[in-house]
Amino acid sequence: MKNQIPNSITILSLVLACLAIILTFEGRLDIAAYLLIGSCVCDFLDGFTARALKVNNPIGKEIDSLVDMIAFGVAPAMLMYQVTKIAQETQQIQLLIDFPWLHYIVFVIPAFSAIRLAKFNIDTRQTSSFIGLAVPAHASFYIFCTLLFIYPDLPKIINVSSIITPIVSNPITMLVFCVFLSIMLIAEVPMFSLKFKNMKWKDNALPFTFILLWFVMLIFMNIVAMPTIVILYIVWSIILNFKNKSNTITA
Repeated sequence: MKNQIPNSITILSLVLACLAIILTFEGRLDIAAYLLIGSCVCDFLDGFTARALKVNNPIGKEIDSLVDMIAFGVAPAMLMYQVTKIAQETQQIQLLIDFPWLHYIVFVIPAFSAIRLAKFNIDTRQTSSFIGLAVPAHASFYIFCTLLFIYPDLPKIINVSSIITPIVSNPITMLVFCVFLSIMLIAEVPMFSLKFKNMKWKDNALPFTFILLWFVMLIFMNIVAMPTIVILYIVWSIILNFKNKSNTITA
């Protein structure tokens, strides 16, 4: 019976994602985004529960990948499609008037997510860290950008609305982000792990520092910190990768 507890949490993630897709096309983008945040929580809890219960179910791994495809591939793409369409109605950017099919660029999100998930399942190099951006982190960028698009005036200690609002409300900018971040899903770029080996600072300096930075950003910038930390994570990983390669060549 306990073998099915993690799977049940995974299925709950699927149900939330399906509801999010329906609500997206009913115009309730905010509720859809919250449901996908719930999917992200379930994605964490199913793995945590499996480890806590010492459950190793091969079927669970397959279900998890299939659900991730819906929750973190298809659903975020639907959100971005609606966001860019609504933003275009307000701004009337000539490029999208001339080429309305550009809105379909959002489908790079599920396409590259599928490739990423398939690669992860067979790539033995990704047991303790990632190569390429993980799909939940990728999806969270779009989820929180959607919330920032809907609620541009959320209270912040450091008011960055003048910078963030023009970005999330510009359909061209968001479509460019879709392409760039989707490519990062399958890029051969090592992404540092946020898993803790133990509770000692010296053994976990990087993840501790990164999470502390995220927490400080969250306090001062509200949910602006969420999509921002994804970009910072990518840039930080790329810099570390170049640094490690330089050290290897020098040695």
